[in-house]
Amino acid sequence: MSDHDLVIRGGSVVDGTGRAPFDADVAIKDGKIVQIGAVPGTGAEEIDASGKLVTPGFVDIHTHYDAQAVWDQHLAPSAWHGVTTVVMGNCGVGFAPCRPADRQRLIELMEGVEDIPDVVMHEGLTWEWESFGEYLSALERKRRDVDVCALLPHAAVRVFVMGDRAINLENANQGDIAQMREIAREAMQAGAFGFSTSRSISHKTLKGDPTPTLQAQEDELTGIALGMKDAGSGMLEIVSEWAPDPHAEFAMVRRITETGGRPTVFTLTQRHARPEVWRDLLRHADQAAADGVPIRPVFGPRATGALLGLSGSQNPFSGTRTYQTIAHLPLPERVARMRDPEIRKKILSEDPKEFNKFPLFHRLRWDMMFRFGNPPIYAPKKEDSFAAIAAREGRTPEEVTYDALLESDGTDFIYTTISSYAYGDLSMAETLLHNRNCIMGLGDGGAHVAFILDAGFQTWMLTHWGRTLNKFSPEELIRRLTSDTASAAGLHDRGILRAGMKADVNVIDWDRLGAGKPYIAHDLPAGGKRLLQEVYGY
Repeated sequence: MSDHDLVIRGGSVVDGTGRAPFDADVAIKDGKIVQIGAVPGTGAEEIDASGKLVTPGFVDIHTHYDAQAVWDQHLAPSAWHGVTTVVMGNCGVGFAPCRPADRQRLIELMEGVEDIPDVVMHEGLTWEWESFGEYLSALERKRRDVDVCALLPHAAVRVFVMGDRAINLENANQGDIAQMREIAREAMQAGAFGFSTSRSISHKTLKGDPTPTLQAQEDELTGIALGMKDAGSGMLEIVSEWAPDPHAEFAMVRRITETGGRPTVFTLTQRHARPEVWRDLLRHADQAAADGVPIRPVFGPRATGALLGLSGSQNPFSGTRTYQTIAHLPLPERVARMRDPEIRKKILSEDPKEFNKFPLFHRLRWDMMFRFGNPPIYAPKKEDSFAAIAAREGRTPEEVTYDALLESDGTDFIYTTISSYAYGDLSMAETLLHNRNCIMGLGDGGAHVAFILDAGFQTWMLTHWGRTLNKFSPEELIRRLTSDTASAAGLHDRGILRAGMKADVNVIDWDRLGAGKPYIAHDLPAGGKRLLQEVYGY
């Protein structure tokens, strides 16, 4: 009879704490790590990890699997990138609490904010719940390849309590706030890992309606934070425009954090139109941390980038009047029509935003669009932007972009940086990687399914910043993906390889680690499409 369920032998253990790697065996029994070192006993299963890294499973604190986790056992793409635990329900959107009459409202909001088609959600969501606790129970009934942790979404809470007044962005009254506080307390006690809200004008339905949380006042947010304090658990996750005054907005977030007594994380990106605001926010966060107020920025290790293409959900001309007339055609036929000189002339003369209500489309710029390449290029050079090529060749950026869109029979993607690339490089990300108060995240796994594929941030960070540039050690990058994110979410049973901890373990072939060219798969409910990519080395 075997001594252990599994023994991983002879690997280089990177334990998640940041300490130097060491050679050891890892023994696992009943889902827990029971021994690290020279393991004399046998395992019912044994893995030869010689020449490979043995690490904790990665914890991703910014995902949107709220819908997919209801219907899918496999939370791809995150699960393919070494992620074993996800925190979902970010940005204030989700599906509980929810009365039956409000289901369509929450679907429309998730469709606009996170680019998940409504037909997919109508087909996949079972709606076995009304309260947040009932939603968690529905999740608990399904086995998955990763663990899920859910945040209580502000938009759902606001609509549940205020109905049409929430949609109309009215202020909550004291009775509303008291009810939201109680909902927050009950949700945390039922197992919510925190509460999320959005104050971003980019978060809209496809009809153009803003998120119901956009103008929520400080007393409302404080009341909800006090609900978490009542329960003694949970973190606050916030996305904000940080406008018009980022200093005043951060001061409000700090007051809410201090009053509620719970930790706060916030999205930190660099807007192309306001390229220096992130430095002010970072300075405020560092000061708060120094003062003992737990406020931490969450950032991406590269730019947030959209993939525009004729096979995806968006392309630079998808809002033009003429493209709208051919958008329904199969790809080969659409490409043939677009190569017609008359069609080309019409599309190039029309407003690309006329019929496009997609919330992020207004932030796309020609000087931030590039050929994506194969293998993918996530750190393109300024001189390779379509605007720069157009200036050199005496053409318009629209002409260069149009022609690039039709290359490879319309199967290639255009890469456009939505944020955190205003300098034309990744210096912002590098600065934040050096700051231990900052948390790596923002991959948005489960969202923007046919528009953005950043759920592989973990793999890319390891290969780019670790293996290719050698600017950060493997042990530091692994720490950022494991113990750092786990502790930020209040997950103290994982993120470190140590006896007694949860046996979420990756075995990584460091030299082979990587990801391939993105492709479209039609594997969502109702035949919905999404971007995926092959992943190697795990």
